[in-house]
Amino acid sequence: MTNRRLPLAIVLLGIGFGSPLASMPQPDHERKAEGPLQDFLGRSAFETRKLFDQGRFPNVVVSMEGTVLALWGGVKLRRSEDGGATWGPEISIRKGFMGGGAIVNENNGEILAFVEEGHPPAPLTLMRSRDDGKSWSAMEHKIYPDRNGHIPSMHMNEAGITLRYGTHAGRLLRAARHYAGRNHREQWPHHYTTAIYSDDGGKTWHCSQPFADMGTGEAAIAELANGRLYYNSRAHWFHRQDQPPLKRRSAWSHDGGRTWQDWQIVQSLPDGPQDSTYGCMGGLVRLPIRNRDILLYSNCDSQQGRKLGTIWVSFDGGKTWPLKRLVQKGPFAYSSMNAGRRHTPSQGWIFLHFEGKGSQIARLNLRWLLQGTATGDGVIPKEICNIE
Repeated sequence: MTNRRLPLAIVLLGIGFGSPLASMPQPDHERKAEGPLQDFLGRSAFETRKLFDQGRFPNVVVSMEGTVLALWGGVKLRRSEDGGATWGPEISIRKGFMGGGAIVNENNGEILAFVEEGHPPAPLTLMRSRDDGKSWSAMEHKIYPDRNGHIPSMHMNEAGITLRYGTHAGRLLRAARHYAGRNHREQWPHHYTTAIYSDDGGKTWHCSQPFADMGTGEAAIAELANGRLYYNSRAHWFHRQDQPPLKRRSAWSHDGGRTWQDWQIVQSLPDGPQDSTYGCMGGLVRLPIRNRDILLYSNCDSQQGRKLGTIWVSFDGGKTWPLKRLVQKGPFAYSSMNAGRRHTPSQGWIFLHFEGKGSQIARLNLRWLLQGTATGDGVIPKEICNIE
């Protein structure tokens, strides 16, 4: 383990992109299971490539079969069936505006994507794929209003999740937001972030209670090994000097995403470039490692302008963020992250889909991240530091 950032030029680029850890096929019902730390500790590997030439708004999910789906813009995707080594042609989900927050239903393998007719708030369509992202059709659904009587907008949040633990196991959950009528600066004080959840495969959705801090939006949720939920949100509204929007907001849920408690400002995580008065959408994922809560967060690490894309690592479920590593020196704006699934070609890989010059996708592993730099916020566990 080192605290010195290695130049990207000397990082092993994984020529041919061999999987960090080969494995024998396992029964389908075991594919969603969490595995050992070693799954993400193959040979240090990192590579980026372009997927789309123009547009904005990335999302990335990994299907139950291990197919990586990179969603983009208005709304289309590309698929990779070999863990990100090669990518298929563009597939249109539906004409419209990216809703973000695509979800892989781990109960049945279906993939859900939200598409809005135009820049939200706008009419919403829920699209569903039953063939691993190859084709899509509209799905009848109902979203109930939140406690304030508002139907939330979906744009632009991190990918949703299927809960795996406790009494709410099997629940579909994703971040959402209230736009207060329009995305104008004078309305930002009335914006707030929230979440929607479904216990019937996406037919009906209920809203959580709103996040406690106003002026927020574009959030992400991760489930920890004990079933507690970690919520991480962008801020839009610079309203008090003691609550700068240039740092992320976080909160917790103990009831499957119905309520959020103990919100705070995460001083160690920047919310986009520091010369702005509003944040930037960031990526968040928990690595599927048994009995560990290793979270990854992506955003700009820049004093000026959306650039210097970086991944931060937490080894204690978001309490501290002791490690970071630069991913992209050049343009870097909105980003989304996900992790590979066991016993598929995606195993051991971390996928980062971000706005650079067009759409860029990076794939890397935890071994590569461990060669990053210390942040001073917490410590890296000794047993991970000593891994050969």
